[in-house]
Amino acid sequence: MDIINLIIFLAVGALAGWLAGNIMKGRGFGVVGDIVVGIVGAVLGGLVFGLFGITTGGLLGAIIMATIGAVMLLYLIRFLRTA
Repeated sequence: MDIINLIIFLAVGALAGWLAGNIMKGRGFGVVGDIVVGIVGAVLGGLVFGLFGITTGGLLGAIIMATIGAVMLLYLIRFLRTA
């Protein structure tokens, strides 16, 4: 992975974290926390989409996949916090 792909991955993760924070209303994790959740959510989304055999194309597909992964991660974190 070259530096350009890494920067794009981080930017998509940051955007996904911000979107997921807006979708999942409630107590947020702050800007840095949302970015971290977005990046981890991008990896989680890629894993889940891969398991189901769903492929996305282009930047918009990557943002949608990462946002769905980040929303799943936020839901899991909030579920574990209340348990």
